[in-house]
Amino acid sequence: MRQLVAFLFPGQGSQRVGMGKDLYLNFRSAKEVFDEADEVLGFHLSRLCFEGPEDELVQTNNVQPAVLTVSIACLRAACEMYGTAVLQPDFVSGHSLGEYTALVAGGALTFADAVRLVRKRGQLMHEAAKQCPGGMLAIIGLDEQTVSEVCKVADVEISNINSPEQIVVSGQIEKLAKAKELAAANGALRVIPLKVSGAFHSRLMAPAALELRSLIEKTPINDPVVPLVANTNARILTKAADIKLELFDQLTHCVRWLDCVRTMIHAGTSVFFEIGPGDVLTGLLKRIDSSVQGYNVNDLKSLSRLKEITAKI
Repeated sequence: MRQLVAFLFPGQGSQRVGMGKDLYLNFRSAKEVFDEADEVLGFHLSRLCFEGPEDELVQTNNVQPAVLTVSIACLRAACEMYGTAVLQPDFVSGHSLGEYTALVAGGALTFADAVRLVRKRGQLMHEAAKQCPGGMLAIIGLDEQTVSEVCKVADVEISNINSPEQIVVSGQIEKLAKAKELAAANGALRVIPLKVSGAFHSRLMAPAALELRSLIEKTPINDPVVPLVANTNARILTKAADIKLELFDQLTHCVRWLDCVRTMIHAGTSVFFEIGPGDVLTGLLKRIDSSVQGYNVNDLKSLSRLKEITAKI
């Protein structure tokens, strides 16, 4: 009996200068993805991915289309190398920005529309962060209930539940300082400020969400060919209308990644491929359930191992 497979797609923070260059040089399909992104956006996103500079790449309005583009280039390269029949997921899911990549992979969004949306999404998030300055803290070693109590006292919000021991909170800078003190007092193992420009996935992103909503309403979104496991509620979505609501809500609501992975495992998924730069999601997967298999697919070397891996599924 074939094992169920999920494709996972990373979000902001997985980027690095040089990402995707070996794919561009070795696969026609990957080159076409980068060329299309450059044409759609009207600037050389490919050069920014390959050469940097890093301080420009990490800007929210640049890094979001960059990570999406590299992830799709990697997926297309894998399909070129092995054929689409070998790479047929049962579910797709992505962390924050990665949800848009998952929708491309699942057939709900075209790549061109997705790259336009996430470029604008990044710009809107950057502007919202200037209007309502804030940040994010990763709290290691506390459960959700304890972090929720910390949030109530400090007046911040849970923005990511990444694994049983890693929860991220968002809020205004001075309120995050209070949250950091309270988390430490409640026994947190570590409290780590994240290198982000704003309080993402919180009410401080409301100005961005309002403008993004109108853009999403104008964008063609289809029923996905492959079901999406949604960030905000970990539900399995198969209808375009539900996907639009998910994208509306995503900017101001918590990314419940732990629940997303558990939903897929509960449905019978035992093999996960993280497709795109970095290995953040594979690392989280090990902390969520060490019994399932997780693999990175992000460069020429990892692509070369796919045939051996998929033969076992």
